[in-house]
Amino acid sequence: MEAAPSPLGFAAQDLETPALLLDRAKLEANAARMRARCADLGVRLRPHLKTAKSVDVARVALPDGPGAITVSTLKEAEYFAAAGYKDILLATAIAPGKFARAARIGASGVDLLLVTDAVSVIEAAEAFCVEAHTRLSFLVEIDCGEHRSGLLPDAPDVVTLARAIHHAPHLDFRGVMTHAGHSYGSDQIPDVVKLAALERDAAVSAAQAIRAAGIPVEIVSIGSTPTVLHADHLEGVTEARAGIYMFWDLAQLSRHMCTVEDIAVSVLSTVIGHNHAARALILDAGALALTKDIGANTFLPDAGYGYVCDAVTGERLGALSVTAVHQEHGHVPVEDETWFARLPVGATVRILPNHACLTCAAYDQYAVITDGRVSALWPRISGW
Repeated sequence: MEAAPSPLGFAAQDLETPALLLDRAKLEANAARMRARCADLGVRLRPHLKTAKSVDVARVALPDGPGAITVSTLKEAEYFAAAGYKDILLATAIAPGKFARAARIGASGVDLLLVTDAVSVIEAAEAFCVEAHTRLSFLVEIDCGEHRSGLLPDAPDVVTLARAIHHAPHLDFRGVMTHAGHSYGSDQIPDVVKLAALERDAAVSAAQAIRAAGIPVEIVSIGSTPTVLHADHLEGVTEARAGIYMFWDLAQLSRHMCTVEDIAVSVLSTVIGHNHAARALILDAGALALTKDIGANTFLPDAGYGYVCDAVTGERLGALSVTAVHQEHGHVPVEDETWFARLPVGATVRILPNHACLTCAAYDQYAVITDGRVSALWPRISGW
């Protein structure tokens, strides 16, 4: 059961800043749209919680109870396992030094799926399992074009690796997974449609080759928010992993994946100075509160480190953006000096993040906004 909202009910602008705000209505709408999309595609949604890192957010993403989820760290896996999530895919390739921790998670009743693209990891995993009297489950990672990690789908190594897992007495081969991270490289929807097809076909063809070798394939897992949204079909795929759709950010806005009204997270910041010589506002949200990621600027040149918005309505204030950051200072050039009167020292603003995944990582809780008021404080974790 979801924890009851705290009876807080105060205005967001009364929070000590910087603070991470989460609009509950937008989160719920974003989550519902992705569930509907995956249902239409005929695949299971395995939401990626690497950005949210919050059980409360997970309960919105999967309102029917703990279901299959994706994480990026073993700390996340432990955290969600303790909250009752028993089907967890660790999407970051596992290293042998982490087998013992992974085994402890599995021993708690969790079906923990590990990922690899290396036979040496499988050899080490089998040796570990023999000594520890345990089992580990694996997916083979497929490279569908991003070239970050994984095996090319038509490489002989795919079947070789699957066979090594399948024949290892203490390991379970479960399937294949891939991720089209390069779908973020374009702001053209037709390009994303093509990449979605390549992502799907890479995973499906790899699974077919493994099945042709007589090895059962249970899971065919793909995932990035853009490709799930724009795939023409996902035949042969069993599940989709996506995560940023819950929150959205300017990087996704710049690629036409969402509207500015869909962005559910923002950073509340206070004006701490007026630099009249530079004609700029100075905020208490700097590099640590916003990160130095400027990925949105490729396709949205005015994004800077985030759009500056009204603290109450969330509407952008003119064309204001945070254009420079120091550790604890954000620099906002103003169009004219009337902004100094409109935003005096002590005034609060919201900043829409450039990249929500990294921005959220700086905070230990969300101030949840419901009907314009802070209705709850939801904890989140960080670290590894």
